[in-house]
Amino acid sequence: MKNRLFCFLFFCSLLTVNSLRAQVVEQPDPLRPAVPDSVRKLVDSTTKDTIVIVPKPLHLLRYKFTADGTITAGNVNRELLQLASSFDYTLSNYFKLSANPSFVYGKQSGVLAERELFSDLRATYRPERTLYYLTFGSYERSNLRQINRRWTIAGGAGYKLVQTKRAYLSVTNVILQEFTDFYELDDINIVRNSTRLFGEYNFSNNRWTLTHTALYQPAIGQYNVRWNATVSLQVKLNTVISLRTTLANAYESLVVPGRQNNDLRFTIGLTYERK
Repeated sequence: MKNRLFCFLFFCSLLTVNSLRAQVVEQPDPLRPAVPDSVRKLVDSTTKDTIVIVPKPLHLLRYKFTADGTITAGNVNRELLQLASSFDYTLSNYFKLSANPSFVYGKQSGVLAERELFSDLRATYRPERTLYYLTFGSYERSNLRQINRRWTIAGGAGYKLVQTKRAYLSVTNVILQEFTDFYELDDINIVRNSTRLFGEYNFSNNRWTLTHTALYQPAIGQYNVRWNATVSLQVKLNTVISLRTTLANAYESLVVPGRQNNDLRFTIGLTYERK
C-alpha cells in the first residue's frame, strides 16, 4: 500500500511539472533523517536472562504535506496559496530517494503574481552515515521571476553536524550545473557551488518544532549569486496535524527587467506529517 502511495504521489509531481508554468522562490525543507531507538538491554527478574531490544527499523516511506497562504480584501486584494511536500523512500541501507515538490500561486488585485513550481528527485548514498553522498536533479518554472524553465543536475556530499532526537543539523555542498531559459533575457548555462545548511529542533516533548534552511549558490567563474533562507515554527495540534508559520526570503542577482532581486514572504498554515 505504501509503495503504491509513493508511486502515485511521485507521478502526480511529474504530471504537475508538465501542466504548470511555475517556480518556487524558496525550496521546501527536507525531511530530517529518522533516528532509530537505541539498543537497550533488560534483565528478566524471574529467569535472570538478558533481553535485547532491537532498534526499530527505519520506515520505507516518510512524508510531509504543508498548505498555507493568505487572503485579503478591500483596498488591496491579495490571494496566496503555497503547497509544499517532502518524501523519503528508503530502498536499502545504502540508498534513499527523496523528493520535495512545491507549488505557489498568488494574485495581486486580480493580476497573476506567483505561479511557482519546484520539483526534484534526490538519491543519497549511505544516508545513515555521518558523512554521506548525494546526487539530484530539479526542474523549476516561475511567473514571479519570468523563468520559462530551469534545469539543474548536481552531485556532492553532506555532513551531519548534530543528530539526536531533539536536534538535527547538517550541511551539504555540491557542484551544480544549471540551465535557465528566461522569457526576456538570454539563456544562461552555468556551473555553481551550492551549500545548504538545514536544522530542525524539537521542544516540549516534540510539541514545538523549529526548522531552518539556508541555501547559498554562487556561480563559478562569474558573478551570479542565488541564495534563499526559511525559518519555520510549528506546533502540534494532534499526532499528525501541526499549525505552521514560515518566514522565507530569496535573492537572485540576475533577474529580468522590471523585477526585484529580493522576495520576502510570510505565511501561516497547516502541516500533515507521517514519519
